[in-house]
Parts: sequence; structure tokens; C-alpha cells
Amino acid sequence: MATRDLTATAGQPAATTADRAGKPEAHGIDHIPDGERHGRPRELFSVWAAPNVSYLSLVVGASLVLMGLTLGQALAVIATGNLLWILTGVLAVSGPAAGTTGSVISRAMYGIVGNKVIIALTGWLISAAYLALNWSAASVAGIGLAGQLGLPGGPVTDAVIICAIAAATLVVAVYGHATIVRLYTVLSVALTLVFVVVSGYVIGHTDWSYRPGHALHGGALWVTLAGGFALIASTPLSYSNSPDLARYLPRDSSPVAVAGWTALGAYLPSVLFTAVGALAATSLDMSDPQRALEGILPPWFIPLFVIAVVGNTVANNGLTAYSAGLTLQSIGVRLGRIPAVLIIGVLATAMTLWALLVFDFLTSVNTMLELVVVVTGPAVGVYAADILVRRNRYDGRALLDESRTSPFWYDAGVNRAGVAAFLAGAVAGVLCVSTSFWTGPVAALCGGANLSLLAGLLVSAAVHTAFGRSRHPAANAAPAA
Repeated sequence: MATRDLTATAGQPAATTADRAGKPEAHGIDHIPDGERHGRPRELFSVWAAPNVSYLSLVVGASLVLMGLTLGQALAVIATGNLLWILTGVLAVSGPAAGTTGSVISRAMYGIVGNKVIIALTGWLISAAYLALNWSAASVAGIGLAGQLGLPGGPVTDAVIICAIAAATLVVAVYGHATIVRLYTVLSVALTLVFVVVSGYVIGHTDWSYRPGHALHGGALWVTLAGGFALIASTPLSYSNSPDLARYLPRDSSPVAVAGWTALGAYLPSVLFTAVGALAATSLDMSDPQRALEGILPPWFIPLFVIAVVGNTVANNGLTAYSAGLTLQSIGVRLGRIPAVLIIGVLATAMTLWALLVFDFLTSVNTMLELVVVVTGPAVGVYAADILVRRNRYDGRALLDESRTSPFWYDAGVNRAGVAAFLAGAVAGVLCVSTSFWTGPVAALCGGANLSLLAGLLVSAAVHTAFGRSRHPAANAAPAA
């Protein structure tokens, strides 16, 4: 496929509009020319901070204590598990190098055809599930606030709230990159202020002498620590879209700065507010976290807290929907970026409405997400290893060529080394996973410890590092200056 702007449908002229806040982004997965590159790596800090100043971080932190860990053990797991945001930063450096999206860059790893299959799973279907889960959590908070304000309850009101939250998210995704950068700078500050206030009330109620009723020792402690680490680390491994937000930066942007600002922007709020959730669980009944937190907050502040929960969801899902639209284009669907965003939005909104108003399918989705690390870990492992193998040299224009003469066509459209590395990591993950419905044989030998995340990540990275150098010389060539 020739390089072109896929925000126009087939047969229409390519758009040339600059990337400006408040204006729908013109580019899709097409190559960003050097003349349109702009910005500095430090702007990535707020892009990644806003989605991670999160109510869900409070919930996850509390769950570690509810699992039986001491406060010190929970804080140690939080600090170490979130270190995997470094990998999100590492992946981001390929964006400025290639000038295109991560879902296109991964053609170098899997081939034109192989890539379509893998990103359809890891970058699109999983995104729809995450959108529905996050919208459901925010909608429950919004519906609760509506009841407190005296608004009439019922399916119609609930549906309006759900659709309003989804619509706000999709507006962010439709306007795209420049709007996200500008808006998230403001959102990160506003959300931090609200959650710092919440943190203050939580700290005031923290039981610093807290000890679990039944202290964990030996194998039970090891299994719980491993499960807690997997729970924390699964979040950064679900964000393989960091190149999408960095691709507008100048080609000569410092890779260290790109990786550092991306990782730091996500790491700091994730650690801080997940730790606050752990503190809350020492004295509050966090089995119902929203009610528990509202019980210690002054009544006048509760609406601000709920608005912040919704705002964080919009920020988080805005990035997810934005990248999912780009992924749909990369799969080969001949749509502009905006229609592609709307398709994923409509699908996820329907899932959310079905979950909250008709049938509780979220339990099934949560069960599915227990296995997400089986594929997200290997996908990140292959990507990070490929950056190392190629020394971050990607030719964005060549990657957009989907013809059989493309250097990334490999063998019948498949890069066997990359696909083999991904599958090896996935198999390792399945053997080492421990979920509510399946325990792999390796996990069983380790007392039920969930080792799938590290196993999938390390095995896929090792295999791709060993065999990922393509035997097709053109695929290894550096991009033209």
C-alpha cells in the first residue's frame, strides 16, 4: 500500500491539516513528515499522568491488603510492579523513529499478514473490553451521584449517563493527538488536586499499626506476592500504544527523554494513588470502595470526587479509543481514523449498556482479562526486543507498504521469527498462569503462583532477540535520511 493519509476514505485526497489542539487530527496511520513534527518529550509526562491519576488505582491498592498482605508488603509490590512502566517508555521511542503508529511498526516484527492477526487480538478486541469495563465503573459512580442529586432513576437515566460518558471519551479520541496533549495537561493537574484531597482524608483514617488477621508465611506468602505483582504489572503491559502518542515528536528527539517522560508520567501517579488505596484498606471496608471513600469525605466534596472519577475514565479511555481506531486501520479496514474510532466506541458502549442494564457480563469479561497477560506480555516482550535488535531503526514509509514487494512481506506475509517468539511467550504464559478457572502446570508446581506475566514477557523477548534479525536484508535496512 502506498503511503497516504488514511483519514480520508479510498479515492479521496489526502488531508494536509496540521496537528492542532481543538481541531480533528488529520493523520491516521500514515507517516508523519519531518516538516509536521513538533513538541518536546516532556509533554508526554501529562499525557500519561492524567489516565493514571485513577480511582481504579485506589481499588487495586486496597485489593492487595484484602489479599492478606501487610501494609509494607503491599507498598513493596506497588513500587516494584509499577516499574514495568519502563517498558511502556521503551516502546514509545519507536514512535519518533518511524513517524507512524505502534500497530504499523509491529509489521516489522510479525510481517504484514501476521501483524493483522496479532494486533486484532492484542490491540483491538482487548481494547473494547477495557473500554467497557472502565465505562461501567465510571457509570456506576455517575448513576450514584445522579440519585444523590434527586434525579429520577431508571434505565433511561442510566442509559443517558452511560452514553454521555462514552460520548465525552469519543470526542477526545476523535480530536486526537494535539487535543490530547493540551487537554491532558489540564486534566492531570485538576485530577491530581482532587485525588490529593482524597488522599489526605484517607491518610487521616489510616491504621498505621495494621496487621492482617492471618499473617501469610512461606508458600502462601510467595503465591500472594506473585499474584499481587501480576495484578499491578498487568496495567503497564496493557499499554503498548505509547508509540502512537510519541510519533509526532521530531525524529531526533532523545530516546532517553521519550522513554523517561513516558514512564515517569505513568509511574508516579500509579505508585502514589495505588499506595493510598492500600492505606485506605487498613481501616475502611474497601469491598465497596466508592461507599467507603464517600463515607470519610465531606458531603460537598463528593460530587467533585465523582466528577474526577468520570474525568479520569474519559482520559484513560480516550487514549484507548484513539489507539484502537488506529489499530483498526492497521488491520486493513479501509476507513478513516474518525470512523474507525466511532466503530470501537459504539461497540464498547453497547457492551457497557448490556452489562449495566440487561445482563451482567462483566464477570465473564473479568475472567477473560485474567488471561490478558498471556498475550499482552509476549506482545510487549517481542516489541521491546525488536527495538533492541534493530537499534530503533524503523522506516515508517516502508512499513506502510502492504504489497507483496514490501520488505516486510517476509514469507507469505509472515515473519516467522516474530510470530514464533510471540507464540512461545504465550505458551509460557499459559503454562505459568493461575486464574480462578485454570492453573497451568508450572504454576501448580509453584504452589499456584501466577508467573505468567514474567514468563511470557521474558520468553518472547529472549526468543526474538535470538532469532529476530530477519534473513530478508531489506527489512533490516535503516530508513533513508
